[in-house]
Amino acid sequence: MEEGQEGEGKKKSGLMALVIPLVVLTVVGGGGGWAIGTMLSPKVKQAKEAVAAAEVPAGHGEAKKEEGLPHVSTEANGVVALEPITTNLAYPSENWIRVEVALMFNGPPDVKIAEDVHQDILAYLRTVSLQQVEGPRGFQYLKDDLQERVDLRSEGRVSKVMFRTLVIE
Repeated sequence: MEEGQEGEGKKKSGLMALVIPLVVLTVVGGGGGWAIGTMLSPKVKQAKEAVAAAEVPAGHGEAKKEEGLPHVSTEANGVVALEPITTNLAYPSENWIRVEVALMFNGPPDVKIAEDVHQDILAYLRTVSLQQVEGPRGFQYLKDDLQERVDLRSEGRVSKVMFRTLVIE
């Protein structure tokens, strides 16, 4: 009978050897999480208050309602965001492409050139097949082709074509 009691005692001591460290680690982990949370919580509150204060215009009691961050593409920066371009691909014609691009002008932006470039990009995308734009290399070729077309159309007035979105369905 002593052998049965020894085996049972070993099982209990083995179980306790597992449970005690598990409880200690849980308490240490919970305490560490609580400590980090209390350190970061004031910073989050300060950031929220700073954002709320920045949205209130000077001399006005009500908050200014804006959607997200201010846009980088402004005419003051020499950047013009073109309207989204959505068209079907040349092959397979069931696939659609949607592209949003912005143009960075050398000097003041020209609306006429921006509209001409928009129409030129639309015409070009209608001639592109899905195989031409697949993968990173295809995307790079598309970027290079559009940059070349924009350079020709704008006669060097546009320094860069920036892709905002590219979706192929």
